[in-house]
Amino acid sequence: MKIKLTFAILCLGYLGYAQNKLETYIQTGLKNNEVIRQHNFDINKSMYALKEARALFYPTVSLNGSYTKAEGGRTIDIPIGDMLNPVYSTLNQITNSNAFPMLENQSVLINPDNFYDAKIHTTMPLLNFEIIYNKRIKTQQTTLQKIELEIYQRELVKEIKIAYYKYLQSVEGIKIYEDALALVKENQRVNQALFKNEKINRTAVLRSDNEVIRIQANLETARQTSNNARSYFNFLLNQKLDTAIETDQSEAPPIEVLSENTQNREELQKLTQAKEINENVSKLTSSYWLPKVNGFADFGIQDFDFEAEKNSRYYFAGVGLEWNIFSGNKNKWKLKQVEEDSKKIISQTDNVKQQLLLQFQVSQNNLKSALEQFYADKNQKQSAKKYNDDITKLYKEGQAIYIELLDAQNQWVNAQLNTNISLYNSWIAFAELERANATFTFN
Repeated sequence: MKIKLTFAILCLGYLGYAQNKLETYIQTGLKNNEVIRQHNFDINKSMYALKEARALFYPTVSLNGSYTKAEGGRTIDIPIGDMLNPVYSTLNQITNSNAFPMLENQSVLINPDNFYDAKIHTTMPLLNFEIIYNKRIKTQQTTLQKIELEIYQRELVKEIKIAYYKYLQSVEGIKIYEDALALVKENQRVNQALFKNEKINRTAVLRSDNEVIRIQANLETARQTSNNARSYFNFLLNQKLDTAIETDQSEAPPIEVLSENTQNREELQKLTQAKEINENVSKLTSSYWLPKVNGFADFGIQDFDFEAEKNSRYYFAGVGLEWNIFSGNKNKWKLKQVEEDSKKIISQTDNVKQQLLLQFQVSQNNLKSALEQFYADKNQKQSAKKYNDDITKLYKEGQAIYIELLDAQNQWVNAQLNTNISLYNSWIAFAELERANATFTFN
């Protein structure tokens, strides 16, 4: 059967029950996976960082208080006596009284003694481009975390599907070997009976005994392989390794059509987001040259000896300006680094586009090859079954020797195994193509 592939490729056409069962397992894996939970923790952390960045736009209010006790140290000398005593003496002579007492010069401590100050201090940014670009960067980093989560989820879905198909492959292999074991045991019984009746020699009996041992060994290997496949599948679902897996086999290979969609891969979205973050980092770095304007206001009370009078209350408000003029070209070189990062991201984007397209084409070709192999094995299986039926009939009629019968049976068993392998290899190839094309839809 010839398969024509242009820009599209064959995709999933599973039976309803099997698809629903696999979909249920996928949802279980996405829900229980510990790495996804860790990614969710990182997303939550990014969300909190974004809220923190938004909070920088709001005013900051704090209650500040201080009390000082001082003695000694520097003072401010006020010659109030030298200035006023001559005047007061003249006034006393004129009035013939002592109404104006003599004053002493004052010496006031610079450090206030027994002084308290309690205030509500409020500050608020009025113009600050740094916090504006910081908020944008935090928002984009949150989006970046979500994209990284989607990348891991797609990879997990692919691994779950491949593990599921390998388990189905192993289960079907066990059934084939069980049927083969029943067949060689029947041959063993027949040959022993013929040998007792002296119709065949001992060679046929020994050969049939060896076939039983060989198939039993292969059956045991198939069972252990199936156990390992089941354990790995349950590991991906984060459940007990020996949990039974509900399955439904389908002889149908992938049958629908899937167009190339690599331009929507999350890996490219991640690089686009990284580019936008880098642009805002550049603007954040350039904002060093822009002024910062902050407002502040203090509402409080201060006095000596813990007194609280009307005149003790006060307010103090204003606006502060900070404008960097020179920093030794520090930010200039930092901006150059950001520009190099931008060039690197552009180069990475071009390279990743080619890698993703290559991955899609390789997966496309692998699926085509797997399907061709399946249809070839399926035809071989039909031929082997017919050949085995014919030789079995001839052997029972005594017209064929045992070695011919054994060869026909081995061809029949191998054809079944090869068909089973190629069938689920086509599903595995499709899962890899689906991952390369990012076409799985999350609920």
